Parts: sequence; structure tokens; C-alpha cells
Amino acid sequence: MRAKDAIKAYLSFGKKDRIGLLSLVLLIGIIYALPYLFSRKREPFPGKEASIFLTAIDTVSAKEKDKYPDDYGMDNSDFRYQPSLSKSFENGELFRFDPNTLSVEGWQRLGLSERTSRTIEKYCSKGGRFYRPEDIQRIWGLPNGFYERVKDYIVIAVKQSNYPKSQDRPYERSEKKVLVVDINQADTSAFIALPGIGSKLAARIVNFRDKLGGFYSIDQVAETYGLPDSTFQTIKTSLRLSGSVKTINVNTATKDELKAHPYIRWNLANAIVEYRNQHGSFKGLDELKNIAVIDEVTFEKIEHYLSVQ
Repeated sequence: MRAKDAIKAYLSFGKKDRIGLLSLVLLIGIIYALPYLFSRKREPFPGKEASIFLTAIDTVSAKEKDKYPDDYGMDNSDFRYQPSLSKSFENGELFRFDPNTLSVEGWQRLGLSERTSRTIEKYCSKGGRFYRPEDIQRIWGLPNGFYERVKDYIVIAVKQSNYPKSQDRPYERSEKKVLVVDINQADTSAFIALPGIGSKLAARIVNFRDKLGGFYSIDQVAETYGLPDSTFQTIKTSLRLSGSVKTINVNTATKDELKAHPYIRWNLANAIVEYRNQHGSFKGLDELKNIAVIDEVTFEKIEHYLSVQ
């Protein structure tokens, strides 16, 4: 009996225990219910999703309607290209006609009702046009069998274009003017007109020419600082050479005057003056070859700009 009493005493709840347990259950219930009590009332997600989906469908439908209007931009309720439910028509008069210009009375002469005739007239007045005889089969309200009866009498005139035909105005090929630039006479604006030559390159070419005293060869233009060889090859055919170059008298020029020339550096100017001081005036330009610093290549470049008189 002691063990049974011990178990019973262990599993039994006192008054305080029952109150504590009840309070705990109540507190858990309140905590669980708080989100529902204070949250905003929202539409169920499926309903919102359905609303968005329906709106999207309406938007797409509107766009498709704008993108693909009824044939020829006409009101679909007036005339649609649908087969008629009418089974019969009056056998009217047969004659050759152009469906694009035929009047209401003309359609009635062919056997159509006034309503169908005015539908066709309205279609044409709003810019509609029949391009082939079989096009009239799709006019709303056209009776079955009518086309078969009149098809051999349909004559559609070719629409005249407002633009002159090419053969009426023969193509005249304009002769391309070849740009020619005299490298010894041209200013910067003339060089700028050449392909690939901007204001800076044009100014450099003119400045280089002035310092040289003029060009004696078209190939000298390629020596301009910053001028790409590809650009020079492009413009070379447009360059021409005329006139003569300015020369410097080697028997009277000072070292400073000589070294101011782009082809004559200080060491070369000094050598020329010192040779002249030691051997006297130059009798001919070939004597310059006696100077050690002047090789054949250098002589061929400077001889055009030097003189002995």
C-alpha cells in the first residue's frame, strides 16, 4: 500500500497546481491568437492572383485589338469578310464593271439588294479596295452564287501611282569630283577637306612645309608628325606638287640659320660652317660630301634646300 499511495500522491494535483496549469494554457492561447487579432484583414491570395490574371488578359486583348485591326481599318459591324447566309439573289443585268468604282445603283442592276450595295459603297468610301475579282466574295451580305454569276465581268483597273516611273526619269549618274590639293599652295582648309585629315594634322602639314621652305616631293608629306601612313596612302592620289622651294646660301648662312631647317641639326650646321671657315666658300654643293657627318642619304635630303649663291 505504500507504493500505491506514493504513486497516487505523485500524480495528483493540488489547487495551486491546477490554477498554475490553467493559467499556462490560457497564456499560450492568448499568444497564439494575437497575430489573428491585430493583423490586417487581407484578401485571400488566390483571389488577388485571379484579379491580376484577369487584368493582364484584358490588357493583352486590348493590345492585340489595336495591333491587328479589322481589315482595311473598317468597322467590323458594317462589313466583315464573312460568307453570307443568304441563299438567293435576283438575276440582274450582266455588264462589265469595276467593283472599286461601281455605284450603288450599279450593284443593284447586277441583282444585289440596296443594303448590300450600300455596304460595298461604304467600304470603298472609307479607303477599302478590291485588288482581285475574288475579293468581293468576302463582302458581308453577298449572296451565295452571286460571284460565280458576275466573276467573268469584273474588270479591276490598275491603280496609277503618283510617283513617276523610273523609266520616265532616267537616272543620271553624277560624276564624282576628284579633290586635288597642291601641297605647296594649299592652306589648312584645303588639307582638312581630305579624308582622315583634321584641323591639327592640317596645321602640322602647313607648319612643316613652311619650316622646310616648301616640298620638293609629295612623299615628304608622309614625314609630318602624327600622320598615319594609312592616311597618307589614302590621300596621296589627291596631292599635287608645283612651284619651287626656298634655299639657304651655305656660303653666308650662320649656324643658327642652318639649324633652323628641319633637315639640318646643330651638329650638321656646325660642321658646314667650320668646313667653310677652314676651306673657304663652297664652289658647289658636291663639296658638302667632304664633310664627315654628311652621308649620301643626308646629302640627297638637304641639297634641295641649299645653294652656293
